[in-house]
Amino acid sequence: MTVAQPDVSVIIGAYEAMPYLVECLASVEAQTIDPERIEVIAVDDGSTDGTGDYLEEFAERVTMPVTVIRQDNSGGPSGPRNVGLGKAAGRYVFFLDADDRLGPEALERMVAMADRNGTDVVLGRVEGINRKPPQSMWGKTFERTDVFSSNIKFTLSAQKLFRREFLERHGMRFDESLWTGEDALFTMEAYLRADGVSVLADYTCYYLVGRDDGKHVTKSGSYTLRFDSARALMNLIAGLVPAGERRDALMIRPFLITLLPQFGPRYLKDSEKVRRHKFELAKPLMEEFWGEGVAGRLKVEERLRLHLVAEQRPELLVGVVEFVKAKKQAAALLEKKGRHVYFAYPLFRDAAAGIPDSVYLAAPREARAVPGYREHSPASVLRRAARKARRVIRSRTTASRPRTPGGTGTGTGTGTGAAAAA
Repeated sequence: MTVAQPDVSVIIGAYEAMPYLVECLASVEAQTIDPERIEVIAVDDGSTDGTGDYLEEFAERVTMPVTVIRQDNSGGPSGPRNVGLGKAAGRYVFFLDADDRLGPEALERMVAMADRNGTDVVLGRVEGINRKPPQSMWGKTFERTDVFSSNIKFTLSAQKLFRREFLERHGMRFDESLWTGEDALFTMEAYLRADGVSVLADYTCYYLVGRDDGKHVTKSGSYTLRFDSARALMNLIAGLVPAGERRDALMIRPFLITLLPQFGPRYLKDSEKVRRHKFELAKPLMEEFWGEGVAGRLKVEERLRLHLVAEQRPELLVGVVEFVKAKKQAAALLEKKGRHVYFAYPLFRDAAAGIPDSVYLAAPREARAVPGYREHSPASVLRRAARKARRVIRSRTTASRPRTPGGTGTGTGTGTGAAAAA
């Protein structure tokens, strides 16, 4: 008898996952999609807390096909995910962390959305339990979108539905040389190569669980690993997207989410040696990828900190970070008849520091909160250009008119201008 191809392979990489694994697997068993339409591939990555035994008990008990693989610890989530992906037979794959759990209708809804739209990636709404997941991409359901037309670049975790044929066609696997940020690299590549992405925002598909013991993978790792992650993601974006506005829009993600936190409040606790090392690690990244196109998309305080990193000014950064940590409100200065808003963060117009005013100039998104701000609109720019053109034409016309002796006008009379007027 021929076994039908499952619709979705649920890949679970598990390490020391008890007792969270119990609810994780219960959420898989509770899926409304027909059990025959899914398969589970669970990889126990050298656990010592009974994770592997519980997986095998689950496989024996449930009606859906479950494959359990037990291996020595690989040191990170990439290895188990790759092993599971190599065994998967489903039309789609979904990577489920053993700490987390699915909404009951998650797989059924996501598979239906991918089938309906022919998209290669589906994002299902995420909610946090003792953790705060990204929120900006869940405002609206999109049957079909892409990474440039939405906020999906701010959710690069692997917990999404991927078309397996698409992954195989591009030879996509998780980078096992990265100890953090490996999912960001994988997911961003998928976004960029995909024939469409769907966003399911009106149903919670995934519950991101914060462990009481704080051992979730995203909370671990030294600062050097963050720089490795940022470098890998920046190189990927640069390799797949030509220089210009689209690349700059994506570069915001590694600068803002991965790099900037290394120069935030935690920087104040770093030793001088670590601070110098962070600047050394950041230097080649800033030289290659930082520029006005990225800087102009950030808030002023974010831009200021990264400007000081780019300029290798560690002696100035501490005061700025202290100001930000204290959550002080920088004074807003309106200039150019309200069309420019400057936020006077530390060192603003400090001659000794020599930081350009442009670093402190708020982009419209941030400036709109300031009373009296007059935003540049395309219509207003055109109106100002038209007024300037009319002034130029008038001045040229006036200058070209013949002037009568003793007069100021162009009349043909023989009297003075005053007499003519009389």
